[in-house]
Amino acid sequence: MTGRFALMIDPVAVEEQRSDYADTFTQVDAAAPALSVGELSTQRGDGVFESIGVVDGHAQEVVPHLERLAHSARLCDLPAPNLDQWHQAIRAAAVQLGSGESVIKLILSRGVEHGPAPTAWVTAAPAADFAAVRERGVRVVTLDRGYDLGAAERAPWLLLGAKTLSYAVNMAALREARRRGADDAIFLSSDRFVLEAPTASLILRFGDRFVTPAPNGGILHGTTQLSVYEHLAAQGFETAYDRIPATDLPRADAAWLVSSVRLAAAITAIDGTSLPVDTALTAALNRYLLSPR
Repeated sequence: MTGRFALMIDPVAVEEQRSDYADTFTQVDAAAPALSVGELSTQRGDGVFESIGVVDGHAQEVVPHLERLAHSARLCDLPAPNLDQWHQAIRAAAVQLGSGESVIKLILSRGVEHGPAPTAWVTAAPAADFAAVRERGVRVVTLDRGYDLGAAERAPWLLLGAKTLSYAVNMAALREARRRGADDAIFLSSDRFVLEAPTASLILRFGDRFVTPAPNGGILHGTTQLSVYEHLAAQGFETAYDRIPATDLPRADAAWLVSSVRLAAAITAIDGTSLPVDTALTAALNRYLLSPR
């Protein structure tokens, strides 16, 4: 691939049962103007998105990503995405990507204010080089997310379980982590339970048991975490979802942040306290995550 590009998708659901949706999206120059100044995704972050890792032209975990896109759209009262259209657009983007690692982003916004339909587009670009991070790991700090585990159920309008374009808080958390001398952060609920990282899921190891925070309380169900769990279960390990008190973090035998593009990064320290690192397992996880899924 020579550079970034984008596909603008017709968001109106196609009624005919056809397999070819190529006429419902148009490739555009990602560096050229494409959105109206009235686009609500830029004005208010009023939309949802997904980031799909691509390895040697193969888009990873497409079905889980599209299922989560549809889930986020429902939470935000956006029209249900036509999954056939998105599948076709992802395939069209992936075939133009060369060898190596890339990222495809799916974006669905409410469109222009008072407009007739939402705006939908796909972008593709080379991924950042995370080889060193996968090898050396990351230091994290814990940050208060500002709500308790019951907030998502009590106040659904907070959209805590949706992957929305409103990422200012997540980016602010990463900046705060760096101010504290760390690479990343882990959010805690106000009642001191472990949530997730700003752009990743958390997996902890206690002996031969692996645990991740249960996908409630506004936690996104991570697509990469699901893949890691499938792999670990196939190796005979026990995997579980649970409420994890913050006091359990320094007790872990190992821990990872996992995400679609960075993949598995071992956590080397939490709030300045060193954590054991399973170098061999981390390398094995990343080999698996780089294989076609």
